[in-house]
Amino acid sequence: MRVVFVGADGLSVATAELLIARGHEVVIIDRDKDVIEALSDHLDCGFVHGDGSRPAILREASPRGSDLLLCLTGDDQTNILASLVGRSLGFERVVTKIEDQELEHICLELGLEDTIVPSRTIARYLADTAEGLNLLELSAMVKHGARVLSFVVREDQQHPIEELELPERSRVVCLYRAERFVLPAPDTRLRTDDELVIIAHIDEVPRVLALFQAD
Repeated sequence: MRVVFVGADGLSVATAELLIARGHEVVIIDRDKDVIEALSDHLDCGFVHGDGSRPAILREASPRGSDLLLCLTGDDQTNILASLVGRSLGFERVVTKIEDQELEHICLELGLEDTIVPSRTIARYLADTAEGLNLLELSAMVKHGARVLSFVVREDQQHPIEELELPERSRVVCLYRAERFVLPAPDTRLRTDDELVIIAHIDEVPRVLALFQAD
């Protein structure tokens, strides 16, 4: 797999290190030349110096030869713009990091369905910890070929879960509707903007992804 990062902050570097250790090809784009020079001393990956939201710079990272674009700079607007440009250039999948939760709905309207809000995820974890809950890391529980995926339901997918035509080795785990956790039944009808959580065998991931990719 070939993964391109826009931004070289701590999250990008930590993720890149994991991917490199697992044998994947990584390219990091950053506008700070000093940062690139420092990282090149210990990261075995490619680097591109420049603004990752500009088409000319993203083209240097070979969009159509890459599997994933991760836009993880410290600026929400840059991440959104880089994601849109990357999608237009042919990156197979784009992930957008934002900190301002008010921008999440805009990202969805722009078709940026793989949008993450790290501060919200960490806040939920800390709040649960403060209440004394015994939490297990999901990464420790999901193993032996299983993968967890999350998708935002489109307008044309408003039908019962049992009509999703999921592969045999995949199941809907839960969904989030208007910030509310829901354990759905097979006949639960999906609504636009529901966040659907699915567990699937790694071999079935491409088929699951195909169900939720816009035409």
